[in-house]
Amino acid sequence: MPTNVQNIEVTSDEAELRVDRWFRRRYPGLTHGKLEKLLRTGQVRVDGKRVKANARLESGQIVRVPPMSDDMLVQSQTPRKVRPTAREEKNIKDSILFEDKDVLVINKPAGLAVQGGTGISRHLDGFLTAIYENATRPKLVHRLDKETSGVFVLAKNDFAASHLAESFRERTTRKYYWALVHGVPKPKQGKIIMPLSKGKDGRMHPDKAEGKNAVTLYEVVQTALKVSFVALWPLTGRTHQLRAHMHEIGAPIVGDELYYDDAIPNIDGGIAIKKLHLHARRLVIPHPRKGLIDITAPLPELLKKSWSYFEFPEDDGDPFASFGDEL
Repeated sequence: MPTNVQNIEVTSDEAELRVDRWFRRRYPGLTHGKLEKLLRTGQVRVDGKRVKANARLESGQIVRVPPMSDDMLVQSQTPRKVRPTAREEKNIKDSILFEDKDVLVINKPAGLAVQGGTGISRHLDGFLTAIYENATRPKLVHRLDKETSGVFVLAKNDFAASHLAESFRERTTRKYYWALVHGVPKPKQGKIIMPLSKGKDGRMHPDKAEGKNAVTLYEVVQTALKVSFVALWPLTGRTHQLRAHMHEIGAPIVGDELYYDDAIPNIDGGIAIKKLHLHARRLVIPHPRKGLIDITAPLPELLKKSWSYFEFPEDDGDPFASFGDEL
């Protein structure tokens, strides 16, 4: 039987792959001739647009994969199992915030990569492949930086994967982050509209000519010493968007070694904090079948210590109420 249309997000380790090679990696049973026909008839699209087989993909783009019968291809989306240690498995199970037959939501630990890639052999996708039976293995539908903690949602079947991926693509989700930043952003409440593109240094840079549109709402919740507690609401989902935007307005995120131009400064005369202080605090997304999933992730212990040190609240009220319809 044909599968449903799928909308699959290009992962960071798939960036720069040609379209035909992306399909070869994920669907080794799909012949080049059949793929060319799908491309020629517009059944395969990238970010809603027709493409050719030699087009290069970018991280975060959405590939439309049309319905295909089982005899046309053999999917190869199950990653190699990575057996977690007993402690790692317990930590993952303890991090579950919500689970039903369609959806799994966890509070992803900082430092755990979502997927494997160059130099990354231990990752969430591999762990879940080992923990769950392959038939019910949770599937990735969005991404979260390795060093960012917080709410992360996965699909437990193809039906849910299609609907959740569409929610991210159509931006019917609301993603809400907490961060500690150096200095005080000015103004204390604002909207950052800054197209971004990836540079050779691995960072995302402002690029009005060729960059992808990136929009972030932010509000300073509280300040202490030379640090601010900032609430962030990305209206788009570009790679490193929040990290790049805060850097560009002169308030880099505490512990962000990639986006701090010089040595990370000491805080309050103490040692430099070298762990990224960015947390995916809350996610609101339509459930694949009915209603909304509205999940809040508690701060991990390391960030709780920082919040406590600066006497920042672990309840920010509703800092975005004044943005109204922009959300």
